[in-house]
Amino acid sequence: MEILIRGVSRHYFSEGRTIKALDAVDLVIPANRIFTLLGPSGCGKTTLLRSIVGLESPDAGEISIGGQVVYSKAAGINVPPEKRGLGMVFQTYAIWPHMNVFDNVAYPLQVRGMPREEIRDRVGKTLRFVQLEGYERRPATRLSGGQQQRVALARALVAEPKVILFDEPLSNLDAKLREETRKELKAFLGELKITGVYVTHDRVEALALSDSIAVMRAGRIVEIGTPQKIYFNADTEFVADFIGRANLVKARVRAQDAGRTVVESGIGVIACERREAAIGAEMTLCIRPEFIRVEKGEAAGENVVNGRVETRVFVGETWESEVRAGGELLMVRLDPDAAIEVGDAVNFRLDPAHCLLVAA
Repeated sequence: MEILIRGVSRHYFSEGRTIKALDAVDLVIPANRIFTLLGPSGCGKTTLLRSIVGLESPDAGEISIGGQVVYSKAAGINVPPEKRGLGMVFQTYAIWPHMNVFDNVAYPLQVRGMPREEIRDRVGKTLRFVQLEGYERRPATRLSGGQQQRVALARALVAEPKVILFDEPLSNLDAKLREETRKELKAFLGELKITGVYVTHDRVEALALSDSIAVMRAGRIVEIGTPQKIYFNADTEFVADFIGRANLVKARVRAQDAGRTVVESGIGVIACERREAAIGAEMTLCIRPEFIRVEKGEAAGENVVNGRVETRVFVGETWESEVRAGGELLMVRLDPDAAIEVGDAVNFRLDPAHCLLVAA
């Protein structure tokens, strides 16, 4: 089901001032896709999710799910959460410790008064889908974090919703289990072909899970796009910086030629992939560390940058290093067997395709 959000605002009052949790948000969440709301804490993403599910009542605007208006301030419509046909997976899972796995998953069907036989069939099918078959009688307190997350997913799926919403469901898992569960969740949602709305502040989760990402800031949607578009071709400095590690260098447009924009910057004159901008315009040059190939010694040529290694930290698959180039300190990655030490003179050549110019 498609979700349509028009002019949704939500304000809170605290200590004599107004806080805009949502500021006239307009958004279309396409059907049968995984759509992620990504942003820092306090940006409004959870408030928007709770408004969709009906746990928050906005101060203005309208929300439609599958063509049905479920909230409209102007029309006085506010469909209760249990009648919106949605599934929800919370950050804390909300697993009832006094129930076993079967009863946790069956609960949404039991409160609807569904026949016992149908409940048993649906719960069994759902537990097989999330790979928990045989755990029906296992007490909830004897499950691992990853298993509890799958129980929460099963409970959200058992009523066969057309839309399922996730409020940072992996944040309580350790790093390795979070990675494994993320892969499982991606596979589950891909097989189900339903609309998934996912809230997170974790950019890796957003990139790995999503078909589309909406980046939020201060109650507004800043940018929407595919993970690849958001990561490699962001429109603003905020998005480029938030979505991943990036070197951000102040720059001024010097020239425009066929397919390229040339800028003056703190690391020299750099030719970038073309971005429409006026000559003399202030921009920010964004360079991802993974696109910097460092070599020992100095060199010359177009888009060649010379510098000196200031720090080097071994993190397993790479050395995370900082190179002083001109007036800038750039993050780079060195091969684990690179014979480059702190203090060494180095150089690297930048591919214009990997030099992104964004609004300053």
